Amino acid sequence: MKIRSIGYMIKEGLKNLWRNRMMSLASIGSVTAALIILGIILILILNINSLAEGVKEQFDAVQVYLEEGIDQGRIEEIGKEISQIEGIKDIKYESKQEALENMKKRWGEHGYLLEGLETNPLPNSYIVFLEDVQQSSTVVSILQGIQGVDEVKFYKDIIDKLINITNFIKMVGLVIIVILIAISIFIIGNTIKLTVAARRREINIMKYVGATNWFIRWPFLIEGSMLGLIGSALAIALIFIAYRYVYDFITTQMYVMITAYFLPVQLILDNLIVIFLILGSGIGALGSILSMRKYLKV
Repeated sequence: MKIRSIGYMIKEGLKNLWRNRMMSLASIGSVTAALIILGIILILILNINSLAEGVKEQFDAVQVYLEEGIDQGRIEEIGKEISQIEGIKDIKYESKQEALENMKKRWGEHGYLLEGLETNPLPNSYIVFLEDVQQSSTVVSILQGIQGVDEVKFYKDIIDKLINITNFIKMVGLVIIVILIAISIFIIGNTIKLTVAARRREINIMKYVGATNWFIRWPFLIEGSMLGLIGSALAIALIFIAYRYVYDFITTQMYVMITAYFLPVQLILDNLIVIFLILGSGIGALGSILSMRKYLKV
């Protein structure tokens, strides 16, 4: 394809945008709205997944907290008793100092907040890994009966709830996105249809003098893709501003345990740019193709 032909197609596509300004604005608005909702759902899913993985990494085991003040000898005896329980795959001892250091790492850039503690409030503990989570109730019951054990915690119910919430959001979000994408394709298709109807005579002449089908179609594909890309850019900008505001608000309010699992703004932006530009241009091009198949007789 000649450079002059490419220039002509791009020029015609941009002209079409201006000729049907109101419908173009409606198309851009529909794509923007669809992608904003998609972005919100994606952000929810990504952050809930991050939270679920963080919680699972931290709590996907039985945490056995030991009583304050017991000597090292008794701590080692408790470890031997735990290792002999049926259904336990492995155990790991975590001193109170190690627990504090691990918490600082999990808090990331906010870990310095823990350095001002006068005393370490965390207990010594054993982290118990199970062979099968179905045996958790039996193992926890035995662990609670060991002398020197202060508390036993297992967070399987929290993990299960987070996974259920994630799956529910994915399902509802998918239905909403499919509906909104269909509406966007319909509106963009109508925008292209108006352009085709207005230029039907010109198109027939072009066909008569030897223009190929794709030479005629390309300006309309460019028009549809431009509509989708503009809508994508607007959606990315609005979501970026909103997410940065929410993230900064939560961070400045010192909700450290929450922000530890929140995905950074830049990471969210990097994901959205790729997904939205591909999806937006795809919606626009698809709307153009469907419209031309039905109304453009060449």
